[in-house]
Amino acid sequence: MSDGSTSLILVSGYAAADQPGIHAFTYHPTAGTLTPLGQYAGVRNPSFLRLHPAGHTLYAASEIAAGEVHALALSRDPWQLQPLNLQPSGGATPCHLAVTPDGCWVIAANYGGTVALLPIDDTGALGAPADVVQHQGNGPRSDRQDGPHCHSATISPDGRFAIVADLGADVLVIYRIDGIAGRLLRHDVVKAAPGAGPRHIAVHPDGRVMYVINELDCTVTVYGYDPVIGSLHYRQTIPTLPPGAPRSDAADIQVSPDGSRLYASNRGHNSIAIFAIDSDAMLREVALRPCGGDWPRNFALLPGNRHLLVANQHSNAVALLPLDDAYGVAAPLGRYAVPGAACIFVV
Repeated sequence: MSDGSTSLILVSGYAAADQPGIHAFTYHPTAGTLTPLGQYAGVRNPSFLRLHPAGHTLYAASEIAAGEVHALALSRDPWQLQPLNLQPSGGATPCHLAVTPDGCWVIAANYGGTVALLPIDDTGALGAPADVVQHQGNGPRSDRQDGPHCHSATISPDGRFAIVADLGADVLVIYRIDGIAGRLLRHDVVKAAPGAGPRHIAVHPDGRVMYVINELDCTVTVYGYDPVIGSLHYRQTIPTLPPGAPRSDAADIQVSPDGSRLYASNRGHNSIAIFAIDSDAMLREVALRPCGGDWPRNFALLPGNRHLLVANQHSNAVALLPLDDAYGVAAPLGRYAVPGAACIFVV
């Protein structure tokens, strides 16, 4: 955040290593606009982005077969990224990163079926993976679930546990993070519906409910979360698309800061599903709106809760959509070029 009225927005886009893959913008909430600040080249196929809690280092997953995680020193005024180092991600095609609240570890979820724990030193640079865990299993969708595909790692608010969504094996695997030994210790396994394909997780602001978007059957599943023992229990599943909608792939999920709304994106259908979160944290569908482009891979609720910024991968752009109090998402206020738009991070 540069001042009380603007924010720094970073957007990744699939690109060759010598092409700009990370794009910076200033967000102006009152005007409803983005101003391009610059670009960074040097990471091949940067997909997921995450920031160190101290704000000095950006971590970027290089979604390639060899699998890499880059550490980049971040300056805000003027905006600049400088490479610190890179390390193996512990598997093939890393598609998600999480940073522990203490700033000591990065957890990389590799679509190839592994999850890795990488240490962070005092400068923000990464060490080699301290632990790599191989998942097992498959699902009924032979085209997408021939083996395990770790798609995200979500760290519990207290930093004790990591919940890994495995799209290929239809499971959520809960790990206890042992920061002393540098280990991911399997704590529990929760089975999703066969063929659901769990992808990403959003945590309710109270820390006691988790919402899982299932890519393959286009649903959201609600789980109660017990932070004391680190367990999930099933509560609800609700579709992100109406009956008879063409086959699509659900992608991202976000909860509003006040815990009143949940948003989910549908690729193919190219829409944003909007749900009310009732007092019991259960979901009620209230609207389905166009995403402002093609293939909404990722999106972010921007500070102030006035706008939604959507990374439309196949449109090679991000779309800035206004939000209103009646759960509406209106036509885009603007579209901004980002080739292969993949992930949005609000600094």
